[in-house]
Amino acid sequence: MPLNPSHHPIILFDGVCNQWVQFVIKRDLRALFRFASLQSDTAGTLLSQHNYEHPPLQSVILLMNGNLYTESTAILHIVRRLRGPIQLMACFRVVPVFIRNPLYRFIARNRYKCFGKQTSCMLPTPETKMRFLD
Repeated sequence: MPLNPSHHPIILFDGVCNQWVQFVIKRDLRALFRFASLQSDTAGTLLSQHNYEHPPLQSVILLMNGNLYTESTAILHIVRRLRGPIQLMACFRVVPVFIRNPLYRFIARNRYKCFGKQTSCMLPTPETKMRFLD
């Protein structure tokens, strides 16, 4: 699959079995988003194209319309494009980044305490598997 973020927004995520990615897939009914692990060569190539080196591994990065979004800004851009009540979170874009990002980092550091750790991953359908770039 060609690395052309202009056609689909790409979510770069940490890890292999990421709950956030599973959450997005369930609510991305239009199959808009594509995914790549931050540890992959694909992510390395995309990040270097944006002159963004060594992202923190507890991070979500969104590449969309030629822009790179990180942390809370990435999350808010993503939820705005999902189906369901989660879209309402996008209203938090009015909160300044210097307030949002520390909260994002706190949740990222403590996500297993807050949300638990999965013992198994979903088995992707062939259609879902095609959305992963690495």
